[in-house]
Amino acid sequence: PYTMSKSINDELTATVIALEYENLQALLISATVCLINTFLADKIREMISKETAVPVSNIIISATHTHSGPNTGGAFGWGDIDEKYCSNIFIPQIINAAKEAILNLKPAKLGIGTIESYVGINRRQLKKDNKIYLGQNPYGCFDKIMTVLSFKGLDDSPIVNIIHYGAHCTAAGCNTEITRDWAGVMIDRLEKESEAVTAFFNGAEGDVGPRLPNGLTTGDISYAMELGAIAGYDAVCVYKSIKEYQYIDLKVVTDEIKIPYRPRLSLDDAERALDELEGEITVNLTGQKYKFLNDVISAYKLNLPEKKYLVLKQTIVRIGPVVFIPFAYEVFSEISLRLREYSAFPYTLCLSNTNGNFGYLPSQDQICRGGYEIEMFLSGDVQSLVDDADNYFISENLRLMEKIK
Repeated sequence: PYTMSKSINDELTATVIALEYENLQALLISATVCLINTFLADKIREMISKETAVPVSNIIISATHTHSGPNTGGAFGWGDIDEKYCSNIFIPQIINAAKEAILNLKPAKLGIGTIESYVGINRRQLKKDNKIYLGQNPYGCFDKIMTVLSFKGLDDSPIVNIIHYGAHCTAAGCNTEITRDWAGVMIDRLEKESEAVTAFFNGAEGDVGPRLPNGLTTGDISYAMELGAIAGYDAVCVYKSIKEYQYIDLKVVTDEIKIPYRPRLSLDDAERALDELEGEITVNLTGQKYKFLNDVISAYKLNLPEKKYLVLKQTIVRIGPVVFIPFAYEVFSEISLRLREYSAFPYTLCLSNTNGNFGYLPSQDQICRGGYEIEMFLSGDVQSLVDDADNYFISENLRLMEKIK
């Protein structure tokens, strides 16, 4: 959490896409940072709403998940939020971009293309000791579909592009350069080839890492540049394959979704587990476990009641045949694949790390395997979600999608 940058390889960006249809407006925001703390994301959305009059519920802010930028997540064990960066640069620049996007609305038509891209690979490596490690799993699940949306004006002039794909932006790994990682190279290449501003929205990256030749899930800055070139080639191929552009409508639905909690860990088990952590360095996963166990013990001491459900306010945006489904989680790829399979819409795009962050959302089949992401999932709150939380998220979002057909 205390690794400091020493140089800037490429500038971080925030891209805002304003959408309007009849009397309905929405904003899609892509910020090239790792995570956005949920409280901070809510604050930014509220500030943008005041400046633009776009309803808070219709503002989606997503982090591309580069691991090579300032701390905007602030999770216990991973260091504090960089308040100076957020106050002086991050928040003002996003607000300025949102205002500019609203002021520059123009009639547009949409073209869509897809390709199977092998930029990502499942990163939950199962070794012969039957344990999961962060690495590469060539036979593991991942969503290989890269989607490109191209918006053009009435005169066919380029306006903006969206790239959607799911993979951790960790090709650079534990480097000291500020960088957007592989996604930055991809964005820049499509911008140059299309002459249009381009935004990247990361999909189901929870169990997907970059496909690096070293066989690991992290490398150095050279790996990010190399993989970004491959991703850029794929994105440009998709863009050039788009032949048909159509005028489309916009719909937004907002509603509460409910996900059940599992029972709270017993007081005896929490105290025993905390004793076992004695002497451990409380950073990263160990730091989160330390906080989790202390929070559980405090809940018992304060006689706090157990909760039955996590209640979240969910917004889904439909642009013609394309549906954006935000998750304030790092979503596992099976969830994306299942939603696309069950959806009535041909382009169903899950967005990880969007409108906040609550950690990982694994698919039920992976919980028995354990590993880093599962331990994060099980220690993310005083009560963790049920093992089949993935199915509840899928069902609830399918219910909402029925309202925007």
